[in-house]
Amino acid sequence: MTEIELSSGVIEYTDTGGDGPVLVLLHGLMMDASLWDGPIAELSPGHRCVAPTLPLGAHRQPMRPDADLSLPGIARLVAEFMDRLELTDVTLVGNDTGGALVQLLMAGGLSPALDGAVLVSCDAFDNFPPGLTGKTLVAAGRLPPGLFGVFMQQMRLRPVRRLPVAFGWMTKRGDAAVTRWMRPVLTEAGIRRDTVRVLRAVAASARSGLLVATAERLPEFKHPALVVWASEDRVMPPEHGGRLAALLPDGRLVEVEDSYTLIPLDQPARLAAIIGEFTSAR
Repeated sequence: MTEIELSSGVIEYTDTGGDGPVLVLLHGLMMDASLWDGPIAELSPGHRCVAPTLPLGAHRQPMRPDADLSLPGIARLVAEFMDRLELTDVTLVGNDTGGALVQLLMAGGLSPALDGAVLVSCDAFDNFPPGLTGKTLVAAGRLPPGLFGVFMQQMRLRPVRRLPVAFGWMTKRGDAAVTRWMRPVLTEAGIRRDTVRVLRAVAASARSGLLVATAERLPEFKHPALVVWASEDRVMPPEHGGRLAALLPDGRLVEVEDSYTLIPLDQPARLAAIIGEFTSAR
């Protein structure tokens, strides 16, 4: 992992380099950049793949105390990250809450580098926080950081991780990755502090209808866009994929079978092929 110091703190990221089309890949809550390891292995021979670990609960370096850890604030951090790396003609890809961040960047005109977007089974419309998993996590964020850490200790147990209120409906095959993602919040007080701040900001954004308002601006996005949805998704309603694609002037929908929300874990090769076809057709 490479590091870069941004206005909110130090961000770790993977960058494969190369001269191919640039993909910036964003993960969701309680995840890190390793969500994308499988697709990156397939895509990197022909693409420059850049995957930051954002301060969403599985990061390893606490953010500054005054960092804006709301979703709009983290979207601005992504824009700052792309600017600092001098990335241009970027296709921004997001899964789970990473897809919500992509929508914010699509609708807000925050980055001139943005030239295309891929939304992969993600938070949208009024499904925010999404499903049992998101609602349970955000409810736990009301706890003080110390008690939140106590609550999260149960995630050390695989039977708990596989519950529908945890990651059981998020991924069919990715429990090893989930285990890694839990370590920072279980062991670092600064990460627990950041995570509680993020979760409370998500709750406030949900009350304000953030993603509903964001969706109303998506028809203004004039670049190519692709929506990829898991046909068996139990957290992100499958009909939301079609609704998002219909909102985008140059959008289309592709469904992926035998996967839950975290398609990069459940069907990495299939997702990489879909993204590669999208970038090569442009």
